[in-house]
Amino acid sequence: MSRAAGAALISARHLAKTYQLGEQAVHALRDVSFDVMPGEFLAIMGPSGSGKSTLMNLIGALDTPSSGELTIDGEPISGLDAEGLAELRNRTIGFVFQQFNLLRRTSALENVKLPLLYARRRPPDMTAAARTALEQVGLGTRLDHQPSQLSGGQQQRVAIARALVNSPRLILADEPTGALDTETSAEIMALLRRLNEGGLTVVLVTHEPDIAAHARRLIRLRDGRIIEDVAAADSTWLRAATHGAAAR
Repeated sequence: MSRAAGAALISARHLAKTYQLGEQAVHALRDVSFDVMPGEFLAIMGPSGSGKSTLMNLIGALDTPSSGELTIDGEPISGLDAEGLAELRNRTIGFVFQQFNLLRRTSALENVKLPLLYARRRPPDMTAAARTALEQVGLGTRLDHQPSQLSGGQQQRVAIARALVNSPRLILADEPTGALDTETSAEIMALLRRLNEGGLTVVLVTHEPDIAAHARRLIRLRDGRIIEDVAAADSTWLRAATHGAAAR
């Protein structure tokens, strides 16, 4: 059951995640707490080994915490089995990845329809739903094109349309511009901003300050802990890092 209006879409309290590698315990997350409200645009940053990928997996209901509580759309994920986690993902979350993950010999329309095949609540016309999603991302005239016939930016738009087709409450984007050039990256971020301005919650995981600067809020991780959680515009670190990237 979804939370009442006004409640956090994501609520984390004292999250910890520990992996056991032989006799060594690796503490990927330590005492992480935050809320994400509906309609937020959050960027999560941190160096390699900071815990951002682990946190992304938890927010995406791909894994469960070792301790603490994580609630997504009203569901405490620690109480869900694999089927329950899959149903939560399908109902609530649309995923966008760095490498697009499109079926190479399949049209844009068929790629976008794919999540609907696994949805318990299928729209009466899956083709119409997929076409609408592609029109949302500006690819209404590319329905029959295969990935090889599309630019990198267009392929990522197909991937975003696929993430939108189930009408999720949350888009979770993992390095969505990592395979794109600077100009195309800006276009994809402008699209994510437009979707966010339409009411969709966006959580972006990135290591690039200029990409994080498109978000409204920034969480930075180091050694599994939150070291900064501020409005992106108020982050002196982000301003300095963005200025340094522009100067190079």
